[in-house]
Amino acid sequence: MFLYRHQGVGLQVAFTDRHGGVSDGPWDSLNLGYGNGDDHTRVDTNHEMVVRGFGADPARLVRMSQVHGNDVVVTDGPVTPFPVADGLVTSAADVTLLVRAGDCVPVVLADVAAGVVGVAHAGRAGVVCAVVASTVRTMRRLGAGSIVGWLGPRVCGDCYEVPTRLRAQVAAAVPATWSQTSWGTSAVDVAAGVRAQLEELAVEVVDIADSLGAAVTCTVENDDLFSHRRQGSRSGRLGGLVRLTGHTAP
Repeated sequence: MFLYRHQGVGLQVAFTDRHGGVSDGPWDSLNLGYGNGDDHTRVDTNHEMVVRGFGADPARLVRMSQVHGNDVVVTDGPVTPFPVADGLVTSAADVTLLVRAGDCVPVVLADVAAGVVGVAHAGRAGVVCAVVASTVRTMRRLGAGSIVGWLGPRVCGDCYEVPTRLRAQVAAAVPATWSQTSWGTSAVDVAAGVRAQLEELAVEVVDIADSLGAAVTCTVENDDLFSHRRQGSRSGRLGGLVRLTGHTAP
């Protein structure tokens, strides 16, 4: 169910894999994404199972309708319908924030001392429009200072092949994204771009690829993960989760 977990004083962070859910077919089995052909009832069940496995209350899960933009929503609990955004921020205790991804970078952000956490959905478009910067700035308006950012599973720079012109366009906005595939063609490294943006904002970066290995965290290379690029449009979505535990917002 979980590819990676971190638990510290007052904080829980996790990224999912594709196992332990109820979906079948190309979404087998822990698909967290709507709108890709899977039965919504099964996706709802998967969300509930993940949050319970995370040790949290499914009734306190906050999700968003992601559109590859840079809008960020501050929340203190679930919103229906899901807000249209690519970043969520909260200072409320025991609220679980969820970001979903199929090859994009799911980013989890936290300042436990300040009691502020966030998530961001950063794909190629998201890194260009600086969604992680928007999320960090929103957190700082709520009092966050020393922020840690976790980068979850995603397509790596060795596998994310794009046309040469597109690579140039993305790299013109975020130079760190320039990459080349392992077979020698033009590519984009979104995670490298996200890392550069976070470091520019003095955010401490924890890339799970550094501890697990790039082949484990690459959605294209690891069959235990979902990948739109590898599987096509009828593919599942992974999740990144964060929760403040026992913190009382000021």
